[in-house]
Amino acid sequence: MSWKKRLSVLSAAALLTVFTLSGCGSSNDSASGTASTGTTASSGKGLTGDFEVQYFVGGYGDAWWKKVVEEFQTANPDLKIKVSAGPKINDQMKPRWIGGNPPDFVYIDGAGLNARQMIEDGQLEDLTEWYKTAKTVDGDLISESLTQAPEDYDGKTYNIPLALSSWGIFWDQKLFADNNWKAPTDFDSFISVSKEIKAKGITPFIHTGIYPYYINNSILYPAMVSANNDDFSILQKIAANDPEAFKSPAIMTALNQIVTMRDDGIIDPAAVQLNHTDSQMLFLQHKDAFIANGLWMPNEMSKDVPEGFDFGFMPSITQKPGGKSIAVTSTATVGVASKAKNKEAAYAFIQFIFAKKQASQWAELSGAPSNIKGDISASNAPAFVKQAAEYLNSKDTIVVPTITFNADVEKAMNDATVALTIGTIDPNGWIERVSAAAQKAAN
Repeated sequence: MSWKKRLSVLSAAALLTVFTLSGCGSSNDSASGTASTGTTASSGKGLTGDFEVQYFVGGYGDAWWKKVVEEFQTANPDLKIKVSAGPKINDQMKPRWIGGNPPDFVYIDGAGLNARQMIEDGQLEDLTEWYKTAKTVDGDLISESLTQAPEDYDGKTYNIPLALSSWGIFWDQKLFADNNWKAPTDFDSFISVSKEIKAKGITPFIHTGIYPYYINNSILYPAMVSANNDDFSILQKIAANDPEAFKSPAIMTALNQIVTMRDDGIIDPAAVQLNHTDSQMLFLQHKDAFIANGLWMPNEMSKDVPEGFDFGFMPSITQKPGGKSIAVTSTATVGVASKAKNKEAAYAFIQFIFAKKQASQWAELSGAPSNIKGDISASNAPAFVKQAAEYLNSKDTIVVPTITFNADVEKAMNDATVALTIGTIDPNGWIERVSAAAQKAAN
């Protein structure tokens, strides 16, 4: 499953060509690729020794990884590449990270890996100085090849975003057309069409109750930004454990929108017990009309999508009529282990995977664009991806940058939101729980 929670400011003008997804999948193969070392793009020197790559296999699948590693191996025939990959690889590799025997290169995505925690634990190499002059194998500065810059950790760079996605709401456009339902453009129209959907015996909305960050990123956080006059600093204040943030009326307004959805019977009551796969299956079976999810979801469920199903997507439904859409983005990043045994190969691999050709190659093989600037208009990217790109490239969309919350505060928000959706707490209870967690984290 795919698990994004992070955000860093996007160039709206460049977004038409870029953004990605993450999700669940399976695989455990090794492969190969090409290289350059140091801060140059020179490929004249072949790499040697052992080199281990760790990547999570989720909604993007692993076709791109297999191909890019194979290409890297071809360019460096004397390099012995080992791939540690799969849908459970993060948990499987955890003892090695803790024991000081990590792989050389890591793709930070999926449950079980948190970049900020890895940095705090000293597990990731400080890339700050290297990144300033590092070039791709094309000879382009990596820093100028990205749509979204790396997250800043007190002035330092530890990981670089490879995948870029947006959270939001999906529906089946064919189902809506067949029933003459109009896709919502704001919260009022969402509530209105949800009542029409209920009248047809279909539950309007489902989310992944076991993974509450889906509903938080797709509903709650956009609602907070909208209610804060389209200013995402409210989320940055929460991330900074600022006690004043929880006094903002924008948080109460956003929480009350979830209460409205709950009290109007819009939220599927079964959602609280469901994981991402189960909720997505109910959505594909038209048991529920809307689902909160990320752009990786259609690719993740590609084997189960019914014939004729036509994904519609919008980043938010919580804005007022005429208000701007709010796109909460997420990234999956790459880094070098601080205790890597072959850092030279790890740096070279990063230079290789951020080459221009990988933008279209990622789109073709993962079903989505990447964080690499590049023209994918001629690619076979799905229609919903291009639909999402239109939102992300629009002046009427607020693109929220990557924000990483304290792990304990995020858990408190996740748990409190689930409790709110089933009515065991009210908005004041949500604020009390989360502000207490933030205060504890700040001390």
